[in-house]
Amino acid sequence: MIAPPLLQDPAVKRWLAGTEPAWTLLDRKSFEALTLPPGTHGSAIWLAADLSDDEIERSAVARNALLLLRFASEGSGLGLTATGNLSRRVVAEMCELMEWPDFDKAERFQFHKVVNEPDFLPLNFIRHVGQAAGFMRRHKGNLKSTRLGRALQADAARGGLLAVFFHVALWGLDLQYLSRGVLGSWPQRDIGVVLWSISVSASEWQSPERLMRLCCVPSKAVIESASGAFAMEAMVLRLLRDFGLLEHRSESVPGQRFAEKHFYRKTALFDRFLSFDVGLEAEGMSRH
Repeated sequence: MIAPPLLQDPAVKRWLAGTEPAWTLLDRKSFEALTLPPGTHGSAIWLAADLSDDEIERSAVARNALLLLRFASEGSGLGLTATGNLSRRVVAEMCELMEWPDFDKAERFQFHKVVNEPDFLPLNFIRHVGQAAGFMRRHKGNLKSTRLGRALQADAARGGLLAVFFHVALWGLDLQYLSRGVLGSWPQRDIGVVLWSISVSASEWQSPERLMRLCCVPSKAVIESASGAFAMEAMVLRLLRDFGLLEHRSESVPGQRFAEKHFYRKTALFDRFLSFDVGLEAEGMSRH
């Protein structure tokens, strides 16, 4: 069982509030293997690269990435501003076409005369990940699909799109902006451990606060902050929802007009897409 001295700290015990983190069940070798990105020698994480079209449709990221890649493959591509953002015309068109979970465009943009790319976070996210993955590039003032981006739209390659976008986003990019940097790179820096812990903890509806304690490796900064659940939700839970791996529901708080409680649980795509080879301290090697 993983039991670092940190967990014996009275402040950490108070933060855990009686919760035993799922990752403490792992043996040391498996814990360390989960810190390695998929595809790395010794990693315990595998991403499915053979998803069906129906499975791709369940993921807002994959579905809308294909849409953006298709438009970036046509003609001269998608217009860019001098600062490198997509033009307002392109953003307006994408706003009409893109559907995103829990994103009410009418409400979000009701006070915007024009919408710039950074205002429409789903589009901004997909564009950045697509460029980082090498599927799109700037060319003469436009954003164009690369040869790899065009190939990814073909039937034979499309099943691997989600794996590439997921790998680049969670292990290749700094996602602090999603939580406004309140706790730096936490909990993204332990994302492999977090993902395995979610896989064994989120079969039923769970709150962000409980999933934080079950799945995240605490740090001094987070136990001294009231923002841990916010960072967990912004950098992990909502992102997994957008990838189609978690589903989300909310319920109102009695007596509080605008307050809501949020809950998350795994979708069927989670276990189809993510697999792990880990050992539990008391059981030896077991495949999840």
